[in-house]
Amino acid sequence: MAGPLLRSLYSTAQKSLSSSPSLHCNRLASLLKASPFPRVPSLSRGFSAAAAGAAAPATGSALDPTKLRNVAVIAHVDHGKTTLMDRLLRQCGADLPHERALDSISLERERGITISSKVTSISWNGNELNMVDTPGHADFGGEVERVVGMVEGAILVVDAGEGPLAQTKFVLAKALKYGLRPILLLNKVDRPAVTEERCDEVESLVFDLFANLGATEDQLDFPVLYASAKEGWASSTFTKDPPDDAKNMSQLLDAIIKYVLPPTANLEAPFQMLVSMMERDFYLGRILTGRISSGIIRVGDRVHGLRNRDPCVEKIEEGKVTKLMKKKGTNMVLIDIAGAGDIISFSGLANPSIGHTVSNVEVMTALPTVELDPPTISMTFSVNDSSLAGRDGTHLTGGKIGDRLMAEAETNLAINVLPGLSDSYEVQGRGELQLGILIENMRREGFELSVSPPKVMYKIEKGTKLEPLEEVTIEVNEEHVGLVMEALSHRRAEVFDMGPVPGHVGRTRMSLTCPSRGLVGYRSVFSSDTRGTGFMHRAFLTYEKYRGPLGNVRKGVLVSMGNGTITAHALTSLEARGTLFVSPGMETYDGMIIGEHSRDTDLDVNPVRSKELTNIRAPGKDENVKLSPPRLMTLEEAIGYVASDELIEVTPKAIRLRKRYLDANKRKAMRNKPKD
Repeated sequence: MAGPLLRSLYSTAQKSLSSSPSLHCNRLASLLKASPFPRVPSLSRGFSAAAAGAAAPATGSALDPTKLRNVAVIAHVDHGKTTLMDRLLRQCGADLPHERALDSISLERERGITISSKVTSISWNGNELNMVDTPGHADFGGEVERVVGMVEGAILVVDAGEGPLAQTKFVLAKALKYGLRPILLLNKVDRPAVTEERCDEVESLVFDLFANLGATEDQLDFPVLYASAKEGWASSTFTKDPPDDAKNMSQLLDAIIKYVLPPTANLEAPFQMLVSMMERDFYLGRILTGRISSGIIRVGDRVHGLRNRDPCVEKIEEGKVTKLMKKKGTNMVLIDIAGAGDIISFSGLANPSIGHTVSNVEVMTALPTVELDPPTISMTFSVNDSSLAGRDGTHLTGGKIGDRLMAEAETNLAINVLPGLSDSYEVQGRGELQLGILIENMRREGFELSVSPPKVMYKIEKGTKLEPLEEVTIEVNEEHVGLVMEALSHRRAEVFDMGPVPGHVGRTRMSLTCPSRGLVGYRSVFSSDTRGTGFMHRAFLTYEKYRGPLGNVRKGVLVSMGNGTITAHALTSLEARGTLFVSPGMETYDGMIIGEHSRDTDLDVNPVRSKELTNIRAPGKDENVKLSPPRLMTLEEAIGYVASDELIEVTPKAIRLRKRYLDANKRKAMRNKPKD
């Protein structure tokens, strides 16, 4: 009731006071004060915005582009980006509810990784710093590519112990391509193994990396800082324990002000903005985020969305700015006006998406869009048609699956969705982790679906078949080098560098190139081979000539030929046949995979067979069944495990492996077909 009444009071006050505008604010305040209802923050903010917009000059101090700094934090995975952002926010007075406050998605907090880019702003010494936190995994490289164009500077975070790795090269190449001059921040210098000599060595490696990527002389003259993001301090000189009055991020913030150029902005030109991020709000609708290229935007301005359609520009939609917002710390704050160079969010348009241009209605020129690297793998999402379909999920039809995938492709430019046959959709992405996150999100939203194994996207150029290659960095104990090398040789990997890890006795680091298809499913094998002590990082490198078929990287499977509840009696006799994926009491159906065979061929088995009872029940006749714990697969392991003639059945409560053809006779007929 309060909202409509306040709006009516506002409109009545406007009409009655139109003849005396100077008394408008005083009379309106008295009307609101006399109202028996509490003030609604958003509405009262709207009133103050209207008053401020009328009184403020077109170019006030809030619109001074020289007080702005737009900076992206880029790094390899686990080198400390999000922790660094936490410390910068705390330094500038933000009240953070928990550690890694910018990781707002539940999967980000569970897995400890950043999945999508986040924008926030902090104030320091009279300047406004727009900070962009980016993911470090190669699979989410599209998030880095589409936000690097919004900023004028970057903080390159490198682990002082590990040095630059595969993803460091990827994100740095993107930053240099846009002409950014990065600030090098050597993180984790407080670790015992890190010395000043090691920091000098890492700095030299980073310099070589800059040079190899074609950096200019200005970019090669990068400033270097030393930090411990976990302890919350940064220093311009090497130290492992700074004095108490210097245990803060002041020197890093000062370096940003000093070395990052303010945006070049024209406040007099018409308003234009390229949309770099998009999210949906239940009340506000579509919220578009981007960096203002030129001009000024106010609440109530008429704007329209444009997109490039060679050879012309297409108008998408025209509307009015209803809310203008800016992220400050972890909160979204309403603002009245914003100018060129600033990164803001607004609502009011329902159709423009990422890569589109929003501008004043008189402008009919679209800004150039961001070029993204091509997707390297694809998976087919289709309706779940197994015998257990429909028991767990609420979204079961192909139409709902398609709508969800199209909505994902709209907010994530690194994913392409192509409709297929009979309610199936081909989803193209950067890696199995990226697509696994999408499937996990759909699971949690109540979807049931069948997912095919990942397929590598090949290219044909001048009659030559090309495949995506990835650069892989592996660090293992010396005793595991042989196992890892043997496994990767079957996957067509080639080693180009190998040596001891500085500061770690008995550790070996290898750098390899390997086809993307060879790395599918290898992560779980690698963890097993190295007993969890090794780490592996990968990043897309290039397309090269097809390296030939892979070696034997997986054994056959045990396939159920019964329907019903799995019994302990049946599994007792099947344990000797291989590794089981199921336990007694679970449901199964004809064509479901219940284990891995000890040989290279598939084997049909009956896991629902029960023990026949007799009239003679002598004591001790019934043996006490003891089974080994089953191998329960996570979604990522399942994606890497399934073969070309198999599918993953994904429901909110279960992940099952199955054959593409559930009928045993159909499988026999298809068995002679060659596998990918």
